[in-house]
Amino acid sequence: MSSEAEVLFERRGEAGIITLNRPKALNALSHQMVRMIHPQLLEWADDPQVTRVVLKAAGEKAFCAGGDIRAIYDLGRSGQADEAITFWREEYLLNHYIGTYPKPYVSLIDGICMGGGFGLSAHGAYRVAGDRYLFAMPEVNIGLFPDVGGTYVLPRLPGARGVYLALTGARIKAADAKAVGLATHVVPSARMAELEAALAGGEPVDAALAAYSAAPAPAPLDAHGDLIADAFGRTDIGAILARLDEIAGTDGEAAAFARKSADAMRAACPTSLAITMEQMRRGPTLTLGGALATEFRVVNRVARGHDFYEGVRAIIVDKDNAPRWEPARLADVDPDVIQAHFAPIDDELSLAAELA
Repeated sequence: MSSEAEVLFERRGEAGIITLNRPKALNALSHQMVRMIHPQLLEWADDPQVTRVVLKAAGEKAFCAGGDIRAIYDLGRSGQADEAITFWREEYLLNHYIGTYPKPYVSLIDGICMGGGFGLSAHGAYRVAGDRYLFAMPEVNIGLFPDVGGTYVLPRLPGARGVYLALTGARIKAADAKAVGLATHVVPSARMAELEAALAGGEPVDAALAAYSAAPAPAPLDAHGDLIADAFGRTDIGAILARLDEIAGTDGEAAAFARKSADAMRAACPTSLAITMEQMRRGPTLTLGGALATEFRVVNRVARGHDFYEGVRAIIVDKDNAPRWEPARLADVDPDVIQAHFAPIDDELSLAAELA
């Protein structure tokens, strides 16, 4: 085991720099990392010498490929679900603090960004995509749901593209991320170090980002924009799948895209799909704090259920890619059970705790 810290902190010039430092684990976000980052952000918020925060990652493959799902799985399987829920609580509090941070918060995302990596970056003011940027929220494939603020961000993306990403787990690169607003800027990987130096040197954040940004390439999803808006703009999974099946019965690229999207949804966990659809319905009326509190209610139920552990077993642990969902069919998911996932809990997420 490496003795090097999982997160590195540096004050360089006017910038507080956070480096996620688990490259061999694709910088997966551990509980310890959450507990390191949050107090450092609090300290820098009160430090007049720090005028901006920069978040980046070690290694060239991943910014942060998600939360440390295997660790959470192991806790739940050993009867320590409460400890796993504590991780989610503290992660969500960190996500909210990032979303309300009083200084410019700049994420340099030059690699895989999924799940927990989305939570660390999406709520900050500046999200810079590099050449290696790759985004997805594939939680429906492991019996989970797009949390860490996905309830707030994804249904607000234009043209129902966030709903599409949430229900299919599809992967997108920098051009699509910029087109929908997941990324605020696109900067070539070769210029990321220069941008970081400019930020540390005290150059105004907007000016530095403008100076190093490049025009993004055409967004591939634009070719299917009308289809996505039409199908995924519906508020019922059955209606979405019916429309995708209808388009899939035609010819051409639209048919292939619709078929691929429908196949992805049908391969996902049925209960997760239903939970995610309910998130997308509720999200537009919620604040970020309200969205995270809602997700905390849901994750309390999911962490004590079956499908999350079965999904992680099938995809990550045994790698047989043959999860046995309960129920196995979308048609058998009880709407009342889904609504119960969103009901209040005794130990609600208190956003006041983030300042404790």
